[in-house]
Amino acid sequence: MDAKTENDASESMVGLLSEPRRRRILEWLQEEGSARVRELAAAFHVSEATIRQDLERLENEGFITREHGGAYLNSVAPQIGTMTLHHQENMDKKRKIGALAAGLVKDGETLILDAGTTTTEIAMRLTNRRNLTLITNALNIAIILGAVPTFAVHMPGGQFKSPTLSLSGDKSVEYFSNIFAGKLFLATAGVDLEAGLTYPSFADLQLKEAMIKATAHVYLVADSTKIGRSSFTRLGSLDVIQSLITDDGIPDRVAREFERRGVEVLVAS
Repeated sequence: MDAKTENDASESMVGLLSEPRRRRILEWLQEEGSARVRELAAAFHVSEATIRQDLERLENEGFITREHGGAYLNSVAPQIGTMTLHHQENMDKKRKIGALAAGLVKDGETLILDAGTTTTEIAMRLTNRRNLTLITNALNIAIILGAVPTFAVHMPGGQFKSPTLSLSGDKSVEYFSNIFAGKLFLATAGVDLEAGLTYPSFADLQLKEAMIKATAHVYLVADSTKIGRSSFTRLGSLDVIQSLITDDGIPDRVAREFERRGVEVLVAS
């Protein structure tokens, strides 16, 4: 291989590697709202100059705005104004999952609801229950359920994350150390038989671990497009959940394998 051919091949490989990285950087920003160049470079094991190039491309594509030392998501302000969440895809699947999950909840129970679009669908279907005690890190869920007179709704402290309308950080983690609930409905970015539960960034891993430790039964709610998918950071193996609630897009062989590994699979149709 001559020098020119080798150089062209090298540039092609860089291009192939940079596209997935930019996608994951965007997923990170869609989860956190903003990020510093320094933390992205450390997380993705590339130089700050490379991250700046990635952010420049994402800015040119209209997703973000760069600022000194970092960048922020363009959609944050309108989302907060309307109290809507970023991930609005596959909503038909999420509504079915929400209905099935809500059907598992009885009057008088104590629940933890994670932040997310699917867990919001659960919350919207719980308003006809009575005497629920609900703990959530999601502001939109607290508003939905706080309107029900017989509900006791509790929230942790912490740092506000605008894309997920949620609270996170050390104070949130500490709060859950004194909580015990019968059921947790946990959100995820991806769930894979081998990789386990994965998320776009590091920020919420400790919080989700604390929620899991505070609960007798963990229900992972994930539409079928998230099954077999891996995101950037790993929460843990399938051992951290007892049940998976998904839709009928899950292949039968995959559902059987989850069951074989000890995870109950509940399919919403």
